[in-house]
Amino acid sequence: MSSPSSVSSPSSPNSAPGGSARAWRDALVAVVAGFAAMAAVAAAGLAFAGATGLPGGAFPRVVAAVVVLAAGGSVEVTGVAGFLADAHASLSVLPLSVSLAGALTAGSLFLRPLHNRAVARPGELMARVVPLVLLWLLALSGVALLARQTFGVTTGDSLVADLGELLDSSPKVGFRAALPSTLVFGLLWILGLVLVALLISRRAPLPVRLVRFHTAVRPAAFATVALLLAYVVLGLGVGLVVAATRGHADRTFAVILLGLPNLVWFALTLGLGGAWDGRAAGPFGLPMPQLLDEVLRGPHLTRVDVASLAQRDPRAWWLVAVAAVLLLGAGFLAAVRSPAHVRAWQHALHLSVALALATLTVCLLVSLQARFGLSLLGIGDVGWLDATVVLRPVLWRNVGLALVWGALAGFLGALLARPVHRRGLVEKPPEIIDG
Repeated sequence: MSSPSSVSSPSSPNSAPGGSARAWRDALVAVVAGFAAMAAVAAAGLAFAGATGLPGGAFPRVVAAVVVLAAGGSVEVTGVAGFLADAHASLSVLPLSVSLAGALTAGSLFLRPLHNRAVARPGELMARVVPLVLLWLLALSGVALLARQTFGVTTGDSLVADLGELLDSSPKVGFRAALPSTLVFGLLWILGLVLVALLISRRAPLPVRLVRFHTAVRPAAFATVALLLAYVVLGLGVGLVVAATRGHADRTFAVILLGLPNLVWFALTLGLGGAWDGRAAGPFGLPMPQLLDEVLRGPHLTRVDVASLAQRDPRAWWLVAVAAVLLLGAGFLAAVRSPAHVRAWQHALHLSVALALATLTVCLLVSLQARFGLSLLGIGDVGWLDATVVLRPVLWRNVGLALVWGALAGFLGALLARPVHRRGLVEKPPEIIDG
């Protein structure tokens, strides 16, 4: 007879008949809802951007490509221009509004069945994670197969167009999802989502050996994620005001639905004193504020920070003030969610590391590179069809300053939280003996 301490929790996926089936059902719901949310946001954003008028019924395929990118996949851009011409294209960008919609939906549904106890065996968590990961990759593969299309490009010049047709050099550009790399990066995306979900949720169970680390990790992780979401909410408010007062509402809504986190998290790094190197050239540009577009326009890479933006518009210094206020709020939130025995220097260390890791992640996600060029008869790039957009972080500066800001915000937040009633020591988890 087994001892009472060796009996699995009744809420364990393997403790009752059909438990494994429930895990697969819950995973299926999370995956379907996550991809549905991403497809809806991507379709709405592309519709506001005017993509519904694309020829050849390409709109669903473009939506699929955006969803693939948002889920961490890889989309290759191809250029074809015949035997006397050369077309080249590349694209590396992440539509973070779409990514965020899928992450919030799938993450919350993944955590929902787990909000029932403090600890869990590693096998129980794996029984939840494995179905989610497998079904996610299966759904991502299906979307990737749909994400392929080719378009003809109009040069805008009748002579060049006639010459291209005569020489079989009419330029075409297309895209297709690269399935192997899509599955690799998609795997990293969904595993990262699961990890972040377990880190920030105070009610999600952990293996008993890891519970003692949640005091150091979970409050700071939760506060950092709350900081990033606060920037998104603030940016959404600003975007709605801009759409209502400055015209071109369709363009503004397209930016909100496709790349709002790209802009606001970029602004967060600038507010911390960080810097980026970028360039925008040609007829195509970034969906960005006009001030940033003006700074990036030039023949060479340009250093972008608050100082360079403030030379054109002194209101750019508000980015620093907003970052300071929201970071102080994050420090206070982390301290309030921590046990009362945690010292101020420990809060500073925890939030410093969390903010540095978040900033590193933001830099990797927000950086982008896009290029399309066409040369005809070896003459070189056709000016009106040559476009380059590049935005790269200065990693050492951004991450280093995040360490400093996080430590300062964590320390001050701990001092502000001292008068607030908080819980004491973490309750000792019940002992689980594998039987």
